Amino acid sequence: MKVTEASQAYSFSRRALLMGGGQAAIALVLAGRMTWLSVFENERYKLLAESNRVNLTLSPPRRGWIVDRSGQPLANNRTDFRVDLIPDRLEKREETLAALQQILALTPEDMARINTDLKRAAGFQPVQVKESLDWERYATVLVRLPEFPGVQATQGFTRNYPLGAGVGHLIGYVGAASAEQYKETKDPLMVTPGFKLGKDGLEKTLEERLRGKPGAKRVEVTARGKLVRELARREDVPGHNVRLTIDAGLQEYCARRLADNSGSIVVLDCLTGDVLSMVSMPAYDPNSFSDGITQSEWKMLAENDHVPLMNKVLQGLYPPGSTVKPMHALAVLRAGISPNATVHCGGALQVGNRAFHCHSRRGHGAVNMERAVAQSCDIYFYVMARELGYDHFAKTVREMGLGARYDLPYPSQRYGTVPDSAWKLKKYKQPWTIADSVNASIGQGYVLANPLQLAVMAARLAQGRAIVPRLLLDQPHEPAPSLGIDPQHIQTVRQCMWAVINGGGTGGRARLPIPGVEIAGKTGTAQVRAITAAERRSGVLGNASLPFKLRDHALFVCFAPWDNPRYAASIVLEHHGHVNPLTDVAPTARDVMTFLFDRQKAITTLHELEKGWGGTYAERMARDARAFEAARAAARAAPPPPVPEDAAEAASDVVSEAANASVPVGDVATRNEERAE
Repeated sequence: MKVTEASQAYSFSRRALLMGGGQAAIALVLAGRMTWLSVFENERYKLLAESNRVNLTLSPPRRGWIVDRSGQPLANNRTDFRVDLIPDRLEKREETLAALQQILALTPEDMARINTDLKRAAGFQPVQVKESLDWERYATVLVRLPEFPGVQATQGFTRNYPLGAGVGHLIGYVGAASAEQYKETKDPLMVTPGFKLGKDGLEKTLEERLRGKPGAKRVEVTARGKLVRELARREDVPGHNVRLTIDAGLQEYCARRLADNSGSIVVLDCLTGDVLSMVSMPAYDPNSFSDGITQSEWKMLAENDHVPLMNKVLQGLYPPGSTVKPMHALAVLRAGISPNATVHCGGALQVGNRAFHCHSRRGHGAVNMERAVAQSCDIYFYVMARELGYDHFAKTVREMGLGARYDLPYPSQRYGTVPDSAWKLKKYKQPWTIADSVNASIGQGYVLANPLQLAVMAARLAQGRAIVPRLLLDQPHEPAPSLGIDPQHIQTVRQCMWAVINGGGTGGRARLPIPGVEIAGKTGTAQVRAITAAERRSGVLGNASLPFKLRDHALFVCFAPWDNPRYAASIVLEHHGHVNPLTDVAPTARDVMTFLFDRQKAITTLHELEKGWGGTYAERMARDARAFEAARAAARAAPPPPVPEDAAEAASDVVSEAANASVPVGDVATRNEERAE
């Protein structure tokens, strides 16, 4: 009995000791945890508490300017009057929104967007009501601010393009970040009211240089997000300016001189490769995209058969037509054939069971190289291509810049085709034929080029050097190396191109009205439709009788002064068909080159011409917009399509479809009728 009591006492004592030890251990763990939280984790929780109390609000940075070679702004920043809402200060929400709708002329779409943003926004985060306000509306809100708690009227900066559509494809535009861009970066700047980033062109590819660093404001808020006070402010850091090789005056002149054509003009400095002008028209006004394009504007652009959303300089591919003949003549010289060797042109050349016609049905008779280029005789080049094979021509064509990729800061370019026997075998698994050589010899068939490449070709023929185009004036110029071509051959080709303009050739209307300055060049025509046998029997329709999309392209390449070349240019007019002598390629080239040597004379001529085609491009665009809106108001059959969230992506789809559709079918070599050169 005593043993049992002793055993129980021992067991009780043991349990008591174990419990005490466990409590001590727990106490020790708790003490350690408290020490860890209060000492080692103090900074972390202090920061978390601070983040609950303090919020950071960003302000968009001012973008760097884009300027021309002399410092003239092509893209700058203008004062932007805007109205925002601060949700946690907003009282009488419905009454306030109704008043703002009336004062600012807000559309139902605007109101729906504002209400959605208010639901999603934090209490301290501004919600955009309207930006790019005129002074009168802004001032009206400003004087009534005491009536509208939670309404904030501010002055900021927004992107401005002084030349409007004249630099649309050159510069690009900015716009609000898309939902996808925010999800990808998680950058809070992307959802900051007023922030815009590059969406196309240079604005997109040079985004890092142009953006700058945002400003910031630290504010104290309650647990519910209510604003208490502003704690600190940091000013934004503007982005870096970018200087281009472009001449702003020439850029605007070219855009205006293109009149109502769908086309492009590229002007290069033959000595440096500087791109002095790069114009694609018609174009969009980047100010409209940056300010927020309307449904009607988007519909008008997307449905325009002149495709104003396409940068035709870099994305348009065209058969170069007879503009290739000077460099083909160079290839003939390099094969050891004398420029005095003659070919008889009777109007057609029989190859197998197929007749290849000259653009002159009567033929040119005996032609040597200079006359063949000046009169654009097809038969001369048919014969040379048949004898030499186009593989021999292709080498020179590539050296002149066709098919090449140039390092320019643009997100989308197309590079064309310089075909040869190896290319065709690889692409089509078919051997090269004499017919292929004959077609390619006059810039048809498989040959495709963009307008920039054609301008490079003209510059290289002018100088005999490997001119490479450049657009950014951010590094010293290095002279282009020689192409290694016999200077006498280059001089012979230049003489041939001089004869095109000044020796009774096909480009006489391009002759310059400047004493002592002569231009050399080459005309070209490229067919875009197949001509059926039935049409040939009944008579091939002329361009003036065809709808716009079925007319031939008109092309021109040139340089001046011909004997000491400084400037080179290419002009491509889509579906012009040489139907209007005032807006055709040759007189357009004449006026553009005149501007480079006598600006006042060129501007005087332009002012007279613009009276006949409805004013400047800005005036015509405004008139077209009014007419489009009036027609839509009269019809009201269907609402316009909504503006896509990412207009750049939607525009890319439109451009891709149009670019693919622009590649022609058929070839000019099979035509029976005379072709204007």
